[in-house]
This record gives sequence, C-alpha cells and structure tokens, in this order.
Amino acid sequence: MLRLGVLGTMVWDRIHARDGRSEPIEEWGGISYALAAASAALPPGWRVVPIIRVGRDLSERALQFIRSLPGLDTEAGIRLVGEPNNRVELRYQDQHRRCELLRGGVGPWPWVELEPLLADLDALYVNFISGFELTLATAQQLRLGFHGPMYADLHSLLLGVDQAGLRVPQPLAAWREWLRCFDVVQLNEDELGLLAARWGDPWRFAAEAVGPELRLLLVTLGPRGAAYVAAQDFTPDPMAWRPRGFFVPRPAVRSGPATSGREPAPVPGGEGDPTGCGDVWGATFFTRLLAESDLPAALRAANVAAARNVSHRGATGLREYLLGQLPT
Repeated sequence: MLRLGVLGTMVWDRIHARDGRSEPIEEWGGISYALAAASAALPPGWRVVPIIRVGRDLSERALQFIRSLPGLDTEAGIRLVGEPNNRVELRYQDQHRRCELLRGGVGPWPWVELEPLLADLDALYVNFISGFELTLATAQQLRLGFHGPMYADLHSLLLGVDQAGLRVPQPLAAWREWLRCFDVVQLNEDELGLLAARWGDPWRFAAEAVGPELRLLLVTLGPRGAAYVAAQDFTPDPMAWRPRGFFVPRPAVRSGPATSGREPAPVPGGEGDPTGCGDVWGATFFTRLLAESDLPAALRAANVAAARNVSHRGATGLREYLLGQLPT
C-alpha cells in the first residue's frame, strides 16, 4: 500500500457574490478541494494521508468531512490545535478574481511534529493554502528529511496579510531557497509574474529556475489550460526523482536547456464557481502522474477535473461530482 501525504490547511469559507446570489454561502474550502480531488483520482493500491493542523473550534466539522472521503487515512496526520481554525471571506469581483479576508489561523508545522509523519509516506503534496503551513527552515528540513517526490502549490506564499486581514500579493522573499525545496512547483499566471517581477520575461525565469532540484514548473492558465517548463533531464516517473538513500540535494549544475509545452483546456462550459480550481488541478495532476508516469495524460486529467470543478459548488460532494456520480 503506497501512501501520498497531502499537507495543507482546511478553511471555512464564507463566499459572497457567487453566481449573483445576494446571500453568502458557507462551506469547507482550502485543502478540502485537494483532498476530494486526490480521493477521486487515487490509483489502486494508494492511500491519501491528510497532514493538517485543525483548530479545535471546527474540529468536529473538519473530521466529519475528512472521514467522508474514501481512500483516506484519517488518523495518522490530523492534529487538533488551540488556535481558531482559518476562516476566509471571499468576495468575487468577476469570474476569476476575488479578494480574501482572513480570520483566525493555525500556526505552521513544527519540524519535531512533522518529521515522524513522513516515515510511512511514499510521496508528498504540499499546498500553501494559508501560506503559513511551513516556515522556510522547516521546508528545508523537509527537503533533507523526506526522500520521496515532493510537489508544492506555492499559492499563498505569494500573499501577505494587511492589518485588516486582507490577503494582498507580495513578492516571495528567498524564492531561490523555496524553489529548491520541491521537485515540482505549481503557480498560476499571476503568481509566476509576481515571482519573476525583477527578472523580465516570466517564461525565461521559469526556464532558468528548473534544473537538478526543481524538475518541473507548472503554470495554470485558467480557461486556457496549463503550461509547463521542465528540466532537460526530467523524467515523468516521480518515484525515480530521488531514490531512497539520496540525502543531500545535488549541486545546482545545469544539465542543458529546459523543455516546455502547453495543454489546452477542454471546451469550456458556462459560468460557474472557480473556487478551488487550482487545488483540484494540482492534486489531480500529481496523483495521476504518480499513477501513470505520463506528463501529457496527467495534464489533461488535471485540466478536465479543474473544468468540472467550475460547475460544482464547494468541496462537499466534489469527489462524487468529479467521478460523474452526481448530476451536472
């Protein structure tokens, strides 16, 4: 039985102006979308291990949701903490842009608590839902202490919090160090532009960023699909990236020019709810890459899942919807 760790933060969302509704909607968001998508895409012989710190104020609701998803080990990596759980007010400005207001929030994983959870994992998906899941020091210890393939959606690492709790874009300090912590990094188009703000051409930045440590950089393009930039020696088999016994990252010596490509999205449907699309995309992509070692197939599966997510509302019932078990 192979085990995929999914590290992130559960968020209780209050969503305004979605679908033109006058009343806000409340439901689970954050890593809940990725857990539902991973459960839907999970290959035979794999289990998902949620690695989540949950505020005690919402712990019963959170555990009820997690236990509803097949294929999850709900006991190993859940930690209840005293801080109030993350709550976010989402106000949509249009179909793809929104503002976020953060209330509460659990703290980052201490390495002393995280390290014992890694021993039984074969691969790790990290989604920076809050941006505070890991400090850079802990991410660097993770890179040295875990020897399976590691995937990271950097998302909220590129968001600060102002005095009122509003999430605002911010450059990522020590971006070189952060990128060296993971084998695969996911960004959206705006996040890539922010990360490469001082570089000039963001795609040239992406080509320079990949190499012996960061093997693959993925960029979601919304309704246009997704693009990738890969190191020249990239292999689509994640289990071959860092075999056991590989304790120290290899020197950052470039092996040749990067390669790139784009996978267009399926024919788009009507208007819907884009909340969680990036989380569904990343969890589906990594799970399918682990299952099939086929980059184009994983990109296509992720695009289809993210497009399908647009026509669903919230994380509850999402797994069944992605599998076509609920009506459209």
